[in-house]
Amino acid sequence: MTQAHQANSANTKSQNSSTKTLTSAMERALRALAQPGAYGVEAEGGVQGTVAIVASRRSVSVRVASASKAVVARLCAEDLAIWEGAKGARQRLTLTSAGRAKVARLDASADLDPFRAQHLPVMAQEIRDGGETIRVRVDMNESPLAWLAARRGTTGQPLVDKTCLDAGERLRSEMTKAQMLPKVTANWSPNAACGNSGIGNLNPSEQSLAARQRMTLALRAVGPDFADLLIDICGFLKGLEQIEQERHWPARSGKVVLGLALARLCDHYGMTRQAIGPARSLGLRHWGSEDFKPLRT
Repeated sequence: MTQAHQANSANTKSQNSSTKTLTSAMERALRALAQPGAYGVEAEGGVQGTVAIVASRRSVSVRVASASKAVVARLCAEDLAIWEGAKGARQRLTLTSAGRAKVARLDASADLDPFRAQHLPVMAQEIRDGGETIRVRVDMNESPLAWLAARRGTTGQPLVDKTCLDAGERLRSEMTKAQMLPKVTANWSPNAACGNSGIGNLNPSEQSLAARQRMTLALRAVGPDFADLLIDICGFLKGLEQIEQERHWPARSGKVVLGLALARLCDHYGMTRQAIGPARSLGLRHWGSEDFKPLRT
């Protein structure tokens, strides 16, 4: 190999290394700017030529990262970030819609298409199907409960905790199995004519009937005041804002009513936020029909 070829090879490796370093720095800056309430400002009293990235932590602005002016210039040139504010005043660096889409693609898991992750807020969840726990990915925009569970209130707690989310999704599953929800596409699920014996010794028709009975018991347990709300939220996937408008409720009152409804549903399913032990368990006490009355002794 001649000296010229060696020099060209060394320059190529150096350029590739510089490109990888710049790309890695851009990705770190993008992820930092994507945090809640994050923005970038020119650093003061620190290293010259850097931009400090600040994010909100419990209502307090905290410096979480920094980026060089070269990285910021590249982000702005690729329309991933933009400086906002009047000239002469202290401007803030924020992500554009293209920048947030880029972060969604970067953070997509290996088993999910990056462009699908860009357009759909997908989250992994564990559900029970036929006595077996399986891990699935859920579109957060599809379920109003999942949307609320992914957001936090003024106290920093989720608007819907995991226990209430699990109870609502369980009711939604029962309504789906009971075939109580309208279908907008062709039904490709197997049926008895295909030779499917169903789960256990139940055929599909018996499974649907059993799910309808479980759903009826759950709605009867929460009471008529909350049953319609849970049907709209868990079954028809209506948002709280839509329900408040349809029922002429005051704004933001739906969260309170939904919390009470989900609490009753959790009691029916025996689901609690913490283990309470057998002495205070809400489990099965005895077997008996609906008109069962204990004998006096």
